[in-house]
Amino acid sequence: MPTCADIRLLAAYNAHMNRKLYAAAARLPAEELAAERGAFFGSLLGTMNHLCAADTIWLTRFAAHPVAFTALASLRDGPVPSNLRQSYGDDLATLQASRVRIDGMIDSFAAQLQPADLDAVLVYRNTRGHEYRKHFGTLLLHFFNHQAHHRGQASTLLTQAGVDIGVTDLLEIIPDAD
Repeated sequence: MPTCADIRLLAAYNAHMNRKLYAAAARLPAEELAAERGAFFGSLLGTMNHLCAADTIWLTRFAAHPVAFTALASLRDGPVPSNLRQSYGDDLATLQASRVRIDGMIDSFAAQLQPADLDAVLVYRNTRGHEYRKHFGTLLLHFFNHQAHHRGQASTLLTQAGVDIGVTDLLEIIPDAD
């Protein structure tokens, strides 16, 4: 089971890597960002958009946690993306504005976590309506792993387009021990 400190570290890593991803993507022309590259979500923009959609779906589920995290209050009665390709922007600037807003929400949410919150069971439905009951701490690990997985795909797409995103290891932001 992760600790709250682990989740805060993963939230920081998520935001750090998204800033690097968007900075690297900004070095490509718009047509290159939207070009079909054979990835699961097609283009680099499609992959980055998927991360916004999936993160919003998960954060909306997390908003139903019995603790009712204030950082996620805006998601409680709002619309939930209906699918994993729902558009958060057709251009990099619009998509980046969505990403920054979502990352801010993730950071605030992670800061509110208490150890007991991680042990709770979250009941949620997937996009097909199937109900699940999972330990919240483990779901948070999935949430951050999913982000890393698709950012890895985006990093590969950037490399194939001739853009180096730089170091992507979590190790880069783990503080040194005292």
